Amino acid sequence: MPILLEFERHFADLESKVEQLKKLTLEQPEGYASSIETLREEVEYLRDAYFAKLTPYQRTMLCRHPERPFTEDYLGMAFTDWIELHGDRNYKDDPALIGGMARLDGQPVVVLGHQKGRTAKEIVRRNFGMARPEGFRKALRMMKMAERLNRPLITFVDTPGAYPGIGAEERGQAEAIATSIMTMSALRIPVISVVIGEGGSGGALALCVGNRILMLENSIFSVISPEACASILWRDKAQAPKAAEALRYTAPNCMKIGVADELIPEPSTGAHRDYEVAAQSLQEALVRNLAELRELSADELVADRRRKMRSMGVFESMEWPPKS
Repeated sequence: MPILLEFERHFADLESKVEQLKKLTLEQPEGYASSIETLREEVEYLRDAYFAKLTPYQRTMLCRHPERPFTEDYLGMAFTDWIELHGDRNYKDDPALIGGMARLDGQPVVVLGHQKGRTAKEIVRRNFGMARPEGFRKALRMMKMAERLNRPLITFVDTPGAYPGIGAEERGQAEAIATSIMTMSALRIPVISVVIGEGGSGGALALCVGNRILMLENSIFSVISPEACASILWRDKAQAPKAAEALRYTAPNCMKIGVADELIPEPSTGAHRDYEVAAQSLQEALVRNLAELRELSADELVADRRRKMRSMGVFESMEWPPKS
């Protein structure tokens, strides 16, 4: 049975009842079947209209859905010849951040991405997709490898944030993130970053210095989670929906302020309801953007990335002193 969020259950129940009616009318006159088909189409229309108007916090719930496709799922459907590489050559391997070589539409690329787990054992092993310093240093090793081999770099972002544990801080979490950001900014190869779920804090920033930043329709990109924000501002996690509205971290809002370059459409009820459609949309966007970036020289790629980072945000100038 699929896992259903509270706001998903209503339409799931309706669709289930329509399917039951459809089975009951298989032996009835044709008129019944056509009526049931009309009813099914009306339910789908209402469902699509409802999901198109989800609140920011409801979209946050979708991007955290335990059945949502993760980095490994997209690697299996949108890429071929995936070979995972391990270890940071300094401390150990970090399963929360995976990377390696693959082919996209036949072209060799290097891919990095956060990886969450689904079973309890896998969730613990992947640490909820929260990378430690060795994870970011593994990513750094592969970034340099991609540049050395002159292969485009594609990163997938899906994390609540970098792991804030004592051991991670002792091993230089902040330095590892900062070095990753600095290195990505100067890479002389095409770099595309895709937010496929949660884009949380420094853990997301470490993989998000791209020539193009793409976001799936129900993904988010924020410096803080709505729950943490609500705890700070109102001392009440129950105010998370209010914080989500104020943070404006959804994909459409990120498009408006220039953080994201493209919004990748998902199935109307979310990527977790149809992996193949979501993967196809992602693959098409990656192939198209990569073809555009391949037209730029190494110097132009670095300059383009710097221009993008400097132009993020919306600013409003005013005269000083203001006119009375």
